[in-house]
Amino acid sequence: MKDFEKEGITTLLLNYNHKLYLTESDKVEYSKAINSILNKNEVKNENVFIGGFSSGGNVSVLLANYLLKTKNTIQPKGLFAVDSPLDLEELYNDAKSDIKKNIDKDAVEEGKFLVEMLEREIGKPEIEIEKYKILSPYIISSNSTTNIKYLKNIKVRFYCEPDLEWQMKNKNRKYEELNAYKLEKTYNSLISLGSKKAEFIKTKNRGIRANGEKHPHSWNIVERESLLKWINE
Repeated sequence: MKDFEKEGITTLLLNYNHKLYLTESDKVEYSKAINSILNKNEVKNENVFIGGFSSGGNVSVLLANYLLKTKNTIQPKGLFAVDSPLDLEELYNDAKSDIKKNIDKDAVEEGKFLVEMLEREIGKPEIEIEKYKILSPYIISSNSTTNIKYLKNIKVRFYCEPDLEWQMKNKNRKYEELNAYKLEKTYNSLISLGSKKAEFIKTKNRGIRANGEKHPHSWNIVERESLLKWINE
């Protein structure tokens, strides 16, 4: 989010090394680090928003839920996730599907990487589903809300651009195979938990990357002024 400091917003960028999930020790470590940084720079912590793109959104959901659950000094007022694959079981299955389809080279390579990584670090979902429930922000198959239930009382925005025409042409993917589907299911679960402040935002024709390439998996789907207004409300 470029030039947010000009709007009176202090931005802290954290390097999560493309993590898809956080362990309990990770949550403790990151919460301590954020507290330390805010204290060192004398930044007030009563108006904190946490957000991220893609896997960064996964981490943001897990961290925000943890801070609220543990009544940490930092209590986020809001959370946003941008085209994030919140369900790791579904991510695993979709990766295997991309490999089997063998339509797009990049999708196949990413699929192989994800399957190998998830099997190595967590295991196969059909065997280690309990681990997936612990580490994943949300699991659709079991409506596992452990890692989102404390978000029901804060503002939440889930952004996606389910450009089905682009997805079918370039990846041969249907809606249920998109991050948008995972975000929508998570949003619906939050509403069922009693959330009055959750939003599910589907954009159109905003997915343009910095190099001018059309791609719905892009930071650009977030409309800057709308996000600023939402934060400052």
